[in-house]
Amino acid sequence: MRHKTFLWFILPSLAAMILFIALPLVSVVVQSMYIEHEQVLVVTENCGPFGCTQESSVDTEATAQLRDEQPLGRFAGLATYFDRGHLASSEVAEAWANHESLGDFFSELYNLPFYKALAFTLTYTFVVTPMVIVLGLLIALGVNRLTPALKGPTIFVSLLPMIITPLIGSLILFWMIDAQGVIGKSLQWIFDDPELSLKASPPLTWITLIVYGIWSGAPFAFVVFYAGLQTVNSDSLEAAMIDGATKWQQIRYVVIPHLMPLAVFISLMQLMDNFRVFEPVVGFSAQANAPSLSYIIFADMRSDITRFNSAAATSVLTVIGVTILLAPVLVRTWRDFKGKAV
Repeated sequence: MRHKTFLWFILPSLAAMILFIALPLVSVVVQSMYIEHEQVLVVTENCGPFGCTQESSVDTEATAQLRDEQPLGRFAGLATYFDRGHLASSEVAEAWANHESLGDFFSELYNLPFYKALAFTLTYTFVVTPMVIVLGLLIALGVNRLTPALKGPTIFVSLLPMIITPLIGSLILFWMIDAQGVIGKSLQWIFDDPELSLKASPPLTWITLIVYGIWSGAPFAFVVFYAGLQTVNSDSLEAAMIDGATKWQQIRYVVIPHLMPLAVFISLMQLMDNFRVFEPVVGFSAQANAPSLSYIIFADMRSDITRFNSAAATSVLTVIGVTILLAPVLVRTWRDFKGKAV
């Protein structure tokens, strides 16, 4: 394909990417460098028979004029990125200087809002992603060995978590783990602890959210892997069987290498989805014990005082985090395709 023809071919997609991805991202970066104007205060002095007193009041007209002249706010540069609500550079340096052990340092770090959300987000991402891939592959292998009469119902049941809206699914599980719910009551009976609550304990909350993430993400991996299993070369499997390969050896040396490109694709999708985990945190009302980066963006936008600069800074840091996570997978994909092209 000639360069001019290729340019016209990709122009609509390129224009859409610039309009809906690049420009909003630039806008977010710019907004993160400005903070809202402070209200203009006017000090008046009132004198009476018992002396003079000073009173402060907000000059609404001057404040409105200032905001009209500079709608983005006051330029703050990178100050928002390093304040206590984000990277907290001064607090981190102080914690590093005042704590002798790494355990105390990380404990202090965990008390900072951004790092607390980052800790849960990374844990959720690095536990859910591989578990989804492994569970999806196991389900696909199991379903692929069923008789045709059982495959249809089994596939339908396996896809139910993907059909349910994430927020609705998390709310359903939230009610089930409630102290009066079926799971909550069962756990209290099993452990003989009427006060046991999955919602009150941070570790149990993390485990519950991770289990939900695996349950909701596994159907996607299952569908992709199951479709890939239909394209496995039967001649290769027959040759492996003739050579005396066991079922496990056939899967390890024939099936898994064939499905590796699909595993890379699932990894890309899951890393992006899991790093921006939001709906389960809201559905489980787990923001106190397990906040995520996406949730603190939501909190900044929905608080009594909307903090556009704080939400924008967290968004930029989230994009940087996703880029870092995806870099190894993207490099591997690029090398594989480059090798095939050569």
